[in-house]
Amino acid sequence: MRVVLTGGGTGGHIYPAVAIARQCEAEEPKAAFLYIGGENGLESKLVPQENLPFKSIDITGFRRKISFDNVKTVLRFLKGVSASKKMLADFKPDVVIGTGGYVCGPVVYAAAKLGIPTMIHEQNAIPGLTNQFLSRYASTVAVSFEGSERSFPKAKRVIYTGNPRATTVQSANRERGFASLGIPMNSRVVLVVGGSRGARAINKAMVDMAPMLPKLPNVHFVYVTGDLYFEGTREAVRSQLGTMPNHLHIVPYVHNMPEVLASTSLIVNRAGASFLAEITSLGIPSVLIPSPNVTNNHQEANARQLESAGAAKMILEKDLTAETLFSRIEEIMGDPKTMTSMSEASRLLGKPDSAAVIVNEIRRLMNNR
Repeated sequence: MRVVLTGGGTGGHIYPAVAIARQCEAEEPKAAFLYIGGENGLESKLVPQENLPFKSIDITGFRRKISFDNVKTVLRFLKGVSASKKMLADFKPDVVIGTGGYVCGPVVYAAAKLGIPTMIHEQNAIPGLTNQFLSRYASTVAVSFEGSERSFPKAKRVIYTGNPRATTVQSANRERGFASLGIPMNSRVVLVVGGSRGARAINKAMVDMAPMLPKLPNVHFVYVTGDLYFEGTREAVRSQLGTMPNHLHIVPYVHNMPEVLASTSLIVNRAGASFLAEITSLGIPSVLIPSPNVTNNHQEANARQLESAGAAKMILEKDLTAETLFSRIEEIMGDPKTMTSMSEASRLLGKPDSAAVIVNEIRRLMNNR
């Protein structure tokens, strides 16, 4: 099994691709991989750390407004297609998989034109521009949210697979999660995180909410601030409280997120698709604060999927205050019935076998070639 992976720009595109590679390795130990990403994308740093062979092309995304830069983007796309064809000819993959981001465009398009089976994976409830474009060329379109198949009317084949990150967290060790946080085993943990880089609005609400936390005794709050906001957030909390209480843990980043999630009772987070796949796989209730600064406002659409299923409470960023956030947390953590029902609803949305479903489709594409 020889697989080319492509996707980039954000961890939400990169980590699902890595999860697919890991599942392929588990089922086919002799599988070979090549990851094609952008020269300056986050993938150029993260993928080599995962010990996956990496090559890059020079590509940028389209601007939504009329701009001369879009002419340059078209030229880069054409050059990217040419460069991708050479890489594909050298590697000779059985299948090419794109997980989103503009770098997928030239790679998957080149593979389709060379007659190589292709799959694109859409993480969000509202598809991105690149996947919409590629859907008419790809052999298979895989979607993360059940019911979003209709978003690809021109696709040859659309299947519901869930997000492969759901598979990644299934084997996470919750004991290590508690130990890494310095929290006693089986404690009740509320994890508040604004994404890998943090979120200004969430951090402000976190700081303002700190004096309210004693109203929920026997609950540990873990604030993941992002490196940019860590020092300021910690000092702002200390200045409010005069000290750092034992039940409050402020950290800049979590490197073992699957293990920490396995020890979490409730999560407060943005509504990125990969994170939602992880928390539903584990059946974690959530308070979601979708980012308003994303394409097509897709995070709000993601959050509404969980909210309508009873797995999450949503707060729009414009309505976010310490009072609204604490009210939602207290509503869930203070009522065991609410906690249980939300956890069950979350688990029903999860698809822990997602990566295996995708690998089965890879085999189907290889056999039909």
